[in-house]
Amino acid sequence: MDFQIVTATVEDLDCILDLQKECYQTEAELHNEYNMPPLTQSIESIKDDFMQGTLFLKGVIDEQLVASVRGYTKDKTTYIGRLIVKKEFQNKKLGQSLMSFVESRLDNCIRYELFTGFKSERNLYLWVYTGATTITLLIS
Repeated sequence: MDFQIVTATVEDLDCILDLQKECYQTEAELHNEYNMPPLTQSIESIKDDFMQGTLFLKGVIDEQLVASVRGYTKDKTTYIGRLIVKKEFQNKKLGQSLMSFVESRLDNCIRYELFTGFKSERNLYLWVYTGATTITLLIS
């Protein structure tokens, strides 16, 4: 399996949004919350994020989008979010690779801030054990 991480382009946003909505179904079921922002985000909104300078990364295998993450830095804090991995590629360290890559691209900060739900044990495990220097984990 040849997993490559590259910077996404505006042309990738439709596919990233589709994968995001697919991946967040599990979170919605886990928290019984189907109105969460990753599921209600519009293509216009994701394009606005892109145009405002949010870094979008995509993970591809055989030219197929299988993962993504995004982040931006403001006031020495890097905000990382919407880390998604297609279900059949989960638990293969692709999420860890994306986290490491986004940290290396957005390293002009003093801390990283992430957000997840309190029932999201796999996310908590990933984010606590990725090796980032300073992580502030916001749990709802």
